[in-house]
Amino acid sequence: MAKKFICSQCGQTFEAASMPDKCPICGADSSKIQEVKKKGIDTNGNVYTFVYASVMVIIVAFLLAFVSSVLKPVQDANVENDTKGQILTALGYDKAKVNVGEVYQANVKDKIYKDGSLVDYTGKFNTAYGQLIKDGELHVFVAKTVNGEDAYVIPVTGRGLWGGLWGYIAVNAEKNQVLGTYFYHESETAGLGARIGEKEFQEQFAGRPIFGESGDVQLTVVKKGAGDDSFQVDGITGATLTSKGVGAMVTDGLNQYKEFLNNK
Repeated sequence: MAKKFICSQCGQTFEAASMPDKCPICGADSSKIQEVKKKGIDTNGNVYTFVYASVMVIIVAFLLAFVSSVLKPVQDANVENDTKGQILTALGYDKAKVNVGEVYQANVKDKIYKDGSLVDYTGKFNTAYGQLIKDGELHVFVAKTVNGEDAYVIPVTGRGLWGGLWGYIAVNAEKNQVLGTYFYHESETAGLGARIGEKEFQEQFAGRPIFGESGDVQLTVVKKGAGDDSFQVDGITGATLTSKGVGAMVTDGLNQYKEFLNNK
Protein backbone atom coordinates (compact mmCIF):
# COMPACT_ATOMS: atom_id res chain seq x y z
CA MET A 1 0.00 0.00 0.00
CA ALA A 2 1.37 3.41 -0.93
CA LYS A 3 2.73 5.71 1.78
CA LYS A 4 2.76 9.51 1.76
CA PHE A 5 6.06 11.44 1.92
CA ILE A 6 7.03 15.15 2.01
CA CYS A 7 10.19 16.77 0.72
CA SER A 8 11.55 19.57 2.97
CA GLN A 9 13.47 21.08 0.06
CA CYS A 10 10.59 21.65 -2.35
CA GLY A 11 7.73 21.29 0.17
CA GLN A 12 5.83 18.90 -2.09
CA THR A 13 4.15 15.68 -1.00
CA PHE A 14 4.05 12.47 -2.99
CA GLU A 15 3.23 8.79 -2.58
CA ALA A 16 5.51 5.80 -2.86
CA ALA A 17 5.58 2.18 -1.69
CA SER A 18 8.70 2.84 0.45
CA MET A 19 11.26 5.59 1.25
CA PRO A 20 12.66 6.75 -2.11
CA ASP A 21 16.35 7.45 -2.72
CA LYS A 22 15.49 10.95 -3.90
CA CYS A 23 12.56 13.31 -4.30
CA PRO A 24 10.77 12.56 -7.60
CA ILE A 25 9.91 16.24 -7.91
CA CYS A 26 13.09 18.18 -7.13
CA GLY A 27 15.66 15.39 -6.94
CA ALA A 28 16.68 16.06 -3.33
CA ASP A 29 18.26 13.08 -1.59
CA SER A 30 16.45 10.94 0.96
CA SER A 31 17.79 12.97 3.90
CA LYS A 32 15.36 15.72 2.88
CA ILE A 33 12.38 13.37 2.74
CA GLN A 34 10.12 12.40 5.64
CA GLU A 35 7.18 10.06 5.79
CA VAL A 36 3.86 11.76 6.58
CA LYS A 37 2.35 9.81 9.47
CA LYS A 38 -1.41 9.32 9.46
CA LYS A 39 -3.32 10.81 12.34
CA GLY A 40 -6.17 9.01 14.12
CA ILE A 41 -7.21 5.39 13.60
CA ASP A 42 -5.70 3.34 10.86
CA THR A 43 -8.83 2.28 9.01
CA ASN A 44 -6.85 -0.30 7.06
CA GLY A 45 -5.55 -2.12 10.12
CA ASN A 46 -6.82 -5.36 11.66
CA VAL A 47 -7.70 -3.71 14.96
CA TYR A 48 -9.98 -1.20 13.27
CA THR A 49 -11.67 -3.97 11.24
CA PHE A 50 -12.28 -6.08 14.39
CA VAL A 51 -13.62 -3.17 16.44
CA TYR A 52 -15.84 -1.97 13.60
CA ALA A 53 -17.31 -5.45 13.03
CA SER A 54 -17.91 -5.94 16.76
CA VAL A 55 -19.72 -2.62 17.10
CA MET A 56 -21.90 -3.33 14.08
CA VAL A 57 -22.85 -6.78 15.43
CA ILE A 58 -23.83 -5.24 18.78
CA ILE A 59 -25.89 -2.50 17.11
CA VAL A 60 -27.71 -4.95 14.81
CA ALA A 61 -28.39 -7.34 17.71
CA PHE A 62 -29.81 -4.49 19.78
CA LEU A 63 -32.04 -3.34 16.92
CA LEU A 64 -33.33 -6.87 16.32
CA ALA A 65 -34.07 -7.34 20.03
CA PHE A 66 -35.82 -3.97 20.14
CA VAL A 67 -37.95 -4.69 17.07
CA SER A 68 -38.81 -8.16 18.42
CA SER A 69 -39.93 -6.74 21.77
CA VAL A 70 -42.02 -4.06 20.07
CA LEU A 71 -43.70 -6.53 17.71
CA LYS A 72 -44.17 -9.33 20.27
CA PRO A 73 -47.66 -8.22 21.41
CA VAL A 74 -48.80 -8.13 17.77
CA GLN A 75 -47.22 -11.53 17.07
CA ASP A 76 -48.81 -13.05 20.17
CA ALA A 77 -52.20 -11.63 19.18
CA ASN A 78 -51.87 -13.12 15.69
CA VAL A 79 -50.96 -16.56 17.07
CA GLU A 80 -53.92 -16.42 19.48
CA ASN A 81 -56.28 -15.41 16.69
CA ASP A 82 -55.00 -18.22 14.45
CA THR A 83 -55.47 -20.78 17.25
CA LYS A 84 -59.05 -19.62 17.78
CA GLY A 85 -59.56 -19.91 14.03
CA GLN A 86 -58.38 -23.53 14.13
CA ILE A 87 -60.93 -24.31 16.86
CA LEU A 88 -63.66 -22.66 14.81
CA THR A 89 -62.62 -24.70 11.75
CA ALA A 90 -63.27 -27.91 13.69
CA LEU A 91 -66.76 -26.52 14.36
CA GLY A 92 -67.45 -26.02 10.67
CA TYR A 93 -66.71 -22.29 10.37
CA ASP A 94 -64.61 -20.93 7.54
CA LYS A 95 -62.05 -18.87 9.44
CA ALA A 96 -61.17 -16.96 6.27
CA LYS A 97 -64.73 -15.67 5.92
CA VAL A 98 -65.62 -14.72 9.48
CA ASN A 99 -64.37 -12.33 12.13
CA VAL A 100 -62.55 -14.96 14.19
CA GLY A 101 -62.43 -12.94 17.40
CA GLU A 102 -66.13 -12.08 17.40
CA VAL A 103 -67.36 -15.54 16.35
CA TYR A 104 -65.13 -17.27 18.88
CA GLN A 105 -66.27 -15.03 21.73
CA ALA A 106 -69.93 -15.57 20.84
CA ASN A 107 -69.78 -19.34 20.37
CA VAL A 108 -66.88 -20.85 22.34
CA LYS A 109 -66.18 -21.08 26.07
CA ASP A 110 -62.84 -22.35 27.39
CA LYS A 111 -63.34 -24.85 30.22
CA ILE A 112 -61.22 -27.25 32.27
CA TYR A 113 -62.32 -30.81 33.00
CA LYS A 114 -61.51 -31.33 36.66
CA ASP A 115 -62.79 -33.75 39.30
CA GLY A 116 -65.55 -35.06 37.05
CA SER A 117 -66.96 -31.73 35.90
CA LEU A 118 -66.28 -28.77 33.66
CA VAL A 119 -65.19 -25.53 35.33
CA ASP A 120 -64.50 -22.14 33.78
CA TYR A 121 -60.93 -21.48 32.70
CA THR A 122 -59.94 -17.97 33.75
CA GLY A 123 -56.26 -17.95 32.82
CA LYS A 124 -54.50 -16.61 29.76
CA PHE A 125 -55.61 -18.15 26.46
CA ASN A 126 -53.27 -20.97 25.44
CA THR A 127 -51.98 -21.50 21.92
CA ALA A 128 -50.43 -24.94 22.58
CA TYR A 129 -51.86 -27.81 24.62
CA GLY A 130 -49.36 -30.69 24.44
CA GLN A 131 -47.61 -30.02 27.74
CA LEU A 132 -50.85 -28.94 29.42
CA ILE A 133 -52.46 -32.30 28.60
CA LYS A 134 -49.37 -34.14 29.89
CA ASP A 135 -49.67 -32.14 33.12
CA GLY A 136 -53.31 -33.17 33.48
CA GLU A 137 -54.78 -29.77 32.53
CA LEU A 138 -57.55 -30.95 30.21
CA HIS A 139 -59.06 -28.05 28.30
CA VAL A 140 -62.49 -28.57 26.76
CA PHE A 141 -64.11 -25.94 24.57
CA VAL A 142 -67.87 -25.84 24.99
CA ALA A 143 -69.22 -24.48 21.75
CA LYS A 144 -71.83 -24.15 19.03
CA THR A 145 -71.13 -25.46 15.54
CA VAL A 146 -71.72 -23.37 12.45
CA ASN A 147 -75.17 -25.03 12.33
CA GLY A 148 -75.97 -24.09 15.92
CA GLU A 149 -75.44 -27.62 17.26
CA ASP A 150 -74.05 -28.05 20.78
CA ALA A 151 -70.51 -29.43 20.71
CA TYR A 152 -67.31 -29.95 22.63
CA VAL A 153 -63.88 -29.35 21.12
CA ILE A 154 -60.88 -31.32 22.37
CA PRO A 155 -57.25 -30.40 21.59
CA VAL A 156 -54.94 -33.24 20.52
CA THR A 157 -51.20 -33.40 19.85
CA GLY A 158 -48.89 -35.98 18.32
CA ARG A 159 -45.82 -36.68 16.23
CA GLY A 160 -45.51 -37.00 12.46
CA LEU A 161 -42.63 -38.00 10.20
CA TRP A 162 -40.57 -34.83 10.63
CA GLY A 163 -42.08 -32.98 13.56
CA GLY A 164 -45.02 -32.23 15.76
CA LEU A 165 -48.69 -32.57 14.84
CA TRP A 166 -51.65 -30.91 16.51
CA GLY A 167 -55.33 -30.49 16.02
CA TYR A 168 -58.83 -30.10 17.43
CA ILE A 169 -61.67 -32.62 17.39
CA ALA A 170 -65.26 -31.42 17.74
CA VAL A 171 -67.64 -34.01 19.19
CA ASN A 172 -71.41 -33.93 19.56
CA ALA A 173 -73.31 -33.22 22.76
CA GLU A 174 -73.58 -36.96 23.47
CA LYS A 175 -69.77 -37.19 23.18
CA ASN A 176 -69.88 -40.29 21.00
CA GLN A 177 -69.49 -38.93 17.47
CA VAL A 178 -67.12 -36.59 15.67
CA LEU A 179 -68.64 -33.46 14.16
CA GLY A 180 -65.50 -31.99 12.64
CA THR A 181 -61.74 -31.74 12.92
CA TYR A 182 -58.78 -29.51 12.28
CA PHE A 183 -55.23 -30.86 11.92
CA TYR A 184 -51.92 -29.23 11.13
CA HIS A 185 -48.22 -30.00 11.28
CA GLU A 186 -44.85 -28.55 12.06
CA SER A 187 -42.84 -29.73 9.05
CA GLU A 188 -44.41 -32.59 7.10
CA THR A 189 -43.55 -33.13 3.44
CA ALA A 190 -45.34 -30.80 1.04
CA GLY A 191 -47.83 -32.61 -1.17
CA LEU A 192 -47.71 -35.72 1.01
CA GLY A 193 -47.88 -35.59 4.82
CA ALA A 194 -48.67 -31.88 4.70
CA ARG A 195 -52.04 -32.80 3.19
CA ILE A 196 -53.39 -33.56 6.68
CA GLY A 197 -54.05 -29.83 6.81
CA GLU A 198 -56.37 -30.02 3.79
CA LYS A 199 -60.14 -29.97 4.11
CA GLU A 200 -60.55 -33.11 2.01
CA PHE A 201 -58.67 -35.23 4.55
CA GLN A 202 -60.22 -33.64 7.62
CA GLU A 203 -63.79 -34.00 6.38
CA GLN A 204 -63.44 -37.81 6.48
CA PHE A 205 -63.78 -37.71 10.27
CA ALA A 206 -67.17 -35.98 10.35
CA GLY A 207 -69.94 -38.34 11.44
CA ARG A 208 -67.55 -41.07 12.61
CA PRO A 209 -68.30 -42.84 15.91
CA ILE A 210 -65.68 -42.68 18.64
CA PHE A 211 -66.28 -45.77 20.77
CA GLY A 212 -66.61 -49.43 19.87
CA GLU A 213 -68.97 -51.87 21.55
CA SER A 214 -66.36 -52.52 24.24
CA GLY A 215 -66.38 -48.86 25.20
CA ASP A 216 -62.83 -48.30 23.99
CA VAL A 217 -61.82 -45.53 21.59
CA GLN A 218 -61.73 -47.11 18.13
CA LEU A 219 -61.44 -44.09 15.84
CA THR A 220 -58.11 -44.03 14.00
CA VAL A 221 -56.40 -43.64 10.60
CA VAL A 222 -55.36 -46.61 8.43
CA LYS A 223 -53.62 -47.09 5.10
CA LYS A 224 -55.72 -45.75 2.25
CA GLY A 225 -58.12 -48.42 1.04
CA ALA A 226 -57.52 -50.69 4.05
CA GLY A 227 -60.38 -49.34 6.15
CA ASP A 228 -63.29 -51.71 6.52
CA ASP A 229 -65.45 -50.11 9.18
CA SER A 230 -66.80 -46.75 10.29
CA PHE A 231 -63.97 -46.23 12.80
CA GLN A 232 -61.18 -46.27 10.20
CA VAL A 233 -60.33 -43.17 8.20
CA ASP A 234 -58.26 -43.47 5.03
CA GLY A 235 -54.73 -42.17 5.36
CA ILE A 236 -52.82 -40.23 2.73
CA THR A 237 -51.15 -42.15 -0.10
CA GLY A 238 -47.37 -41.90 0.12
CA ALA A 239 -47.44 -40.52 3.66
CA THR A 240 -47.70 -43.66 5.75
CA LEU A 241 -45.78 -42.41 8.78
CA THR A 242 -47.65 -39.12 8.91
CA SER A 243 -50.97 -40.96 8.56
CA LYS A 244 -50.00 -43.29 11.40
CA GLY A 245 -49.00 -40.24 13.43
CA VAL A 246 -52.43 -38.68 12.93
CA GLY A 247 -54.13 -41.98 13.78
CA ALA A 248 -52.15 -42.27 17.01
CA MET A 249 -52.81 -38.62 17.82
CA VAL A 250 -56.57 -39.05 17.39
CA THR A 251 -56.81 -42.34 19.30
CA ASP A 252 -54.44 -41.32 22.11
CA GLY A 253 -55.91 -37.85 22.33
CA LEU A 254 -59.46 -39.11 22.71
CA ASN A 255 -58.27 -41.68 25.25
CA GLN A 256 -56.74 -38.91 27.34
CA TYR A 257 -60.24 -37.38 27.48
CA LYS A 258 -61.98 -40.73 27.86
CA GLU A 259 -63.26 -39.99 31.36
CA PHE A 260 -64.80 -36.73 30.17
CA LEU A 261 -66.30 -38.37 27.08
CA ASN A 262 -67.86 -41.17 29.16
CA ASN A 263 -69.22 -38.73 31.73
CA LYS A 264 -72.73 -38.18 30.44
